[in-house]
Amino acid sequence: MAAAEDKASPQQSASRESAPQATWHGIVLQTLKRNEVRLVPYVPDRVLTTLIKSLHADPYFTTFPTAREEEAVGIVAGAWMAGMRGAVLMQTSGFATLANVLASLAVPYQIPLIMFVSERGTLGEFNYGQALVCRTMRPVLDSLAMEHHTITRLDELEFIADRSIKQAVTTQAPVALILSPLLTGGKVFDK
Repeated sequence: MAAAEDKASPQQSASRESAPQATWHGIVLQTLKRNEVRLVPYVPDRVLTTLIKSLHADPYFTTFPTAREEEAVGIVAGAWMAGMRGAVLMQTSGFATLANVLASLAVPYQIPLIMFVSERGTLGEFNYGQALVCRTMRPVLDSLAMEHHTITRLDELEFIADRSIKQAVTTQAPVALILSPLLTGGKVFDK
């Protein structure tokens, strides 16, 4: 019986080979679309490059780089007040600049800010500054009573991102989705 189950028809084999394999960046893009998140400012980041290129290529999204993370948060806050949903893309080190704008704008004015943060500072990180920010990011989020989730596996990404976006919009509260190197592959350190 097991041998019969292992054998697939030529059509089944062909469809398996032609079916696109889900990627973390593809899942994020589709989840944003499904939740009507159209505006995506970002600070450039090597780990997020494929996602950023995919967002730029899709006419559904308005996507552009900003000089700083605080600027991206301010843009998304203004867009929310005008009736548009947005998300910000950044890396861990950029999060270090956000405590003031989160505590004085996003949290008290109930902006459902969606933050996708590519995690640096762990799993082979060479930059001590990145490691310091990585260790302080979650305590800062906790002190602001902000919902946050670290996503480590592809099979949990869609559920966590989708439900987090829905919760942020419904409760009008920001959320941080931390994309672990276990999910993204992290930054590759070339010699």
